Amino acid sequence: MTNGALLSSGSTTRDPGGAQRQGEQQVVIAGAGFAGMEVAKALRGAPAHVTLIDRHNYTLFQPLLYQVASAALSPADVAMPIRALLHGSNIEMLLDEVEGIETERSHVRTRSGRRLHYDVLVLATGSEFNYFGRDDWHRVAPAPKGLADAVEIRRRLLLAFEQAEMCEKEVERSALMTFVIVGAGATGVEMAGAIAELAKATLQRDFRNIDPASARIFLVEAGPRILSGYPNRLAAYAARTLTRMGVQILLNHKVEQLDTEGILAAGQRIESRTVIWGAGVKAAPVAEWLRVKPGRHGGVKVNTDFSVDGFHNIYVIGDAAESAAPDGQPLPGLAAVAKQEGKYLGDLLQRRLNGDWRSRRFKYRDYGTMATIGRSAAVADLRGFHITGTMAWLLWGAVHLFYLIGFRNRVVVLVNWFWAWLTYAHGARLITDSPSRYVELNPASGHVGPPVVHSGLANIEAGQE
Repeated sequence: MTNGALLSSGSTTRDPGGAQRQGEQQVVIAGAGFAGMEVAKALRGAPAHVTLIDRHNYTLFQPLLYQVASAALSPADVAMPIRALLHGSNIEMLLDEVEGIETERSHVRTRSGRRLHYDVLVLATGSEFNYFGRDDWHRVAPAPKGLADAVEIRRRLLLAFEQAEMCEKEVERSALMTFVIVGAGATGVEMAGAIAELAKATLQRDFRNIDPASARIFLVEAGPRILSGYPNRLAAYAARTLTRMGVQILLNHKVEQLDTEGILAAGQRIESRTVIWGAGVKAAPVAEWLRVKPGRHGGVKVNTDFSVDGFHNIYVIGDAAESAAPDGQPLPGLAAVAKQEGKYLGDLLQRRLNGDWRSRRFKYRDYGTMATIGRSAAVADLRGFHITGTMAWLLWGAVHLFYLIGFRNRVVVLVNWFWAWLTYAHGARLITDSPSRYVELNPASGHVGPPVVHSGLANIEAGQE
């Protein structure tokens, strides 16, 4: 990046109060997830006008999204309004969505029809779950990537038990009480454990005609083991724990067909009315916007300072970037990586805007990875130091509380976790849509409920990282 990249514009903008400012540098940040928010916070008070664009008015703590999907937490417990977090006269927040980039004119094109000029552009648009060319499967098997999808999954889970309570045909009741999670990474493992606890503990006394504890839960994985990114010892512990919880693990089962009646994997048909997807992610279409060759997972290859070759004033961070550690290994798509990249780039831009052109290399600090399995059970790989069981579970909880956004959210989540541990109760068991919209009884088939959900809640939200 050259000095002119920040100092050459001389463009005119309008501040939130309506006054125009001549020659002010324009920094546009696309995405208000972990990475984008770190950049925005670092640029508060900088000698530039900062525009933050996101399709939502909140920033989301995605590591706990599966607990919203499994009715353990409410949506407000894992999200915070963006405007409440960014107090700075130089920051403007737009509830909009990037649709394209005109690099030759240095313009960002948004869904609302805006064309925003930028002197510096930061793309932190994150990722979405990868359906490997079968995007139509998302209607049948939503993925817990965005807040609306998590609420939709919660609705489907709870509605399945309500439908089973009213269903008179045993075959249909069995399908309603069969839950399938596709993908046995951290997301799939955490979802499987949470659903097992919901069915076999929380709901056990809530129904008269069914026994929720008899629900069948399948964890379907195309590979040879679960938690492929974790050491064998931790993966084996997770598999044993899930099995004790009643989860049936199907390895080397690649999905061949997925429809409203169930799933076909490795020739085995499972009749299920609730399928949840958690099998890999792909980057938002940043490579398409920049007209560059995408990487393996659709991301953009970046330089050591996260700039893009051929674009001296465009930076890509978070899941949309393909960056490597000093040892050459690709950086994982973790919240910790996104936060550290955002803080690094925000500090870099802040210093350059203030005339400090000294540069330092980004260095990722790997504090380890963790995944929770269920009540008092988790795995943690702390840079080669492996922990399982209650100690890992307590550590997992402490780390997530520390990084959770907002003091109020930390207190509420801590209280909810303690109450759930003490009573086995999940407090957010709400079906928030009108039952008349979704519950349809077909006397001929005995099927209760819609084969396909038409709710607008099922859209993939890829705008955050």
